[in-house]
Formats: sequence, structure tokens, C-alpha cells
Amino acid sequence: MTWSWNSRPRASVRPTLQDETLRDGIQSASAFDPAIGEKIELLHSMDGLGIGVVNVGLPAASARNRADSEALCDEIVRSKLRIRPAAAGRTVVSDLVPIVELSQRAGVPVAIYTFIGSSAIRALAEDWSVERIVRQSAEAIRFGVREGLEVCYVTEDTSRARPEVLATLYENALACGAKRLCVADTVGSATPDGVRALVGFTRSIIAANGYSDIGIDWHGHNDRGLVLMNALAALDAGADRLHACALGIGERSGNAPMELLLLNLDLADEIPVDRARLADYCALAARALHWTVPPNHPLIGGRSPGPLSRPATADAATTSGLAR
Repeated sequence: MTWSWNSRPRASVRPTLQDETLRDGIQSASAFDPAIGEKIELLHSMDGLGIGVVNVGLPAASARNRADSEALCDEIVRSKLRIRPAAAGRTVVSDLVPIVELSQRAGVPVAIYTFIGSSAIRALAEDWSVERIVRQSAEAIRFGVREGLEVCYVTEDTSRARPEVLATLYENALACGAKRLCVADTVGSATPDGVRALVGFTRSIIAANGYSDIGIDWHGHNDRGLVLMNALAALDAGADRLHACALGIGERSGNAPMELLLLNLDLADEIPVDRARLADYCALAARALHWTVPPNHPLIGGRSPGPLSRPATADAATTSGLAR
């Protein structure tokens, strides 16, 4: 029979997946921002797949964004879904106030993902000093913590930031009460080796400061075509939450494709996946975001052997228990 040369996964914990389709995905210039009814359909599909967290949007961005974010949180409560909500905002208190308000109105904790650039090129473009970034970050993180919500500190462009700057920003965030750090390959510049080094560095900063309960998120983009490999490398290096979007939709070249990430985690015995539900999820996303699925998509393309009933990776799927 067949033999597998693939190494076994080395993840120390079972990863959580965070679906960014309704935030980063719809920021794609080629994607359509769906009506709230379609967003709610997608939300239920995510929950059915066992996806742990959904980013409901940027509530401070517009009145519609705020209304849709709140409607999604209301649906989570009303339908008693297992998936947990998160929302994004800049490291500006006025961006985070709407997140706190929607959390209070919906009656569900909403994790705050507060972001700011960390690389020298971004600081140059914005005329930011490291001191200003530290000060602004501290104010935002402390606000979220005071309001009783979990705060994840997102350093945009982490993969091009200097280590001494990241150390300063991370130490400040942890001291202010952040419970998660999000390592972001914002322009898709990282390679798998770079991802392992960066996540390992982040872990070392957490440990050196005496913390044992801080989570690490990985958020990647596909500008070099390495986004799926990078997500798996991040897991291997110790990230416990991976971000992805349906069909890889996202800014520029896109984000990690959730369906392929789920498939690979299933094949690695990390997360069990109902492949019929996965096909429905992809179809829902394609319809809602007006997205054309390429014919050579590994799972649902028109030229693949079938809609997940016997995918191109069927041999791997059916023999994953061999040669361990």
C-alpha cells in the first residue's frame, strides 16, 4: 500500500482557528460585502465546522459595520453557538468603545484585536516613534482590560519589524494586561523558516517576562504564495490560534484559505473535519462574496475529482493512519 514520508505534527496544543472572512476577507478589492443574512449563514457554517473564533468586523469603521457586527453577536447568543466573537480596532480608544458597547448590548464577551504598525517602514510613513507606539498601545490595551474584555495586541507587519522593537512592544502589551499577541505577516514577506523564528522569538519574550498563560495568534498573507505553509509552520513553532479566510479571500493576494488549512489539520489528526460541511462553507462564501472558485481548487474546483467526497488528497486522507 502507500507510505507516508510526512513528519507527524509537533503542535503542543490543539489549535484554535479564527475566521477572518467577515473582516479581512471583505477588505479584498475583489470581494463583495454580503448582506447580514448571508453573513449569518456563514456564521452558522463556521460554527458547524468547529471554528473557534470569528472576527465580526471593525465596528468603528462605519454605521453598517457596527450594525452587522452587533447582529452577528446577537445571533451567537440567540442560537447558542459555540463560536466566540472577536472584533478589530486600531490602538485608539475611540475605535474600541464600539466593541465594548456591542459586547454589552449583545451580552457576550467580544475579544478586542487592537492593531498598530511595528515595522520601521510603517513608522516612517506615519511619522511614529517607538515611544509613541508604546504610549498609544498602552492606552488602548488598558482601556479594553478595564472594560473586562480579553485583549489581543496585533503588531502589523511583525515579519519586517526589528527584534528590539518587538521586544519593547510585547513587554509593554503584556504589562498592560494583553492576554494574546498576534504575529502578523501583513505583506506576506515571511518564509516558513522566518515564521518559526518569529513565533519562537515571541514565545521567548513571553517566557522571559514570567508569563505562562499568554496565547499567540498567527495572521498571514499570500503575497509570496506561502500562506498555507506559513500557517502550518506557525503552529509547529507554538502559535495556538491561526487566522484564515474562506477560499483564501483577503487583501491583495489573500489570506490563508480556511478550507485548506482545515483539510491539512484534519490529515495531520489535529482537528477533525466534516468535509460535507466544508463544501457547504466554501459554496456559501463563494456566493455571498461573489467569488469565482478557480477550476483547479484542490477541494472544490470544477476539475477536482469531486466536491470533497473524494478530493485530490483522498489517498492521503484514507491512509493517514499508516506508516506512523
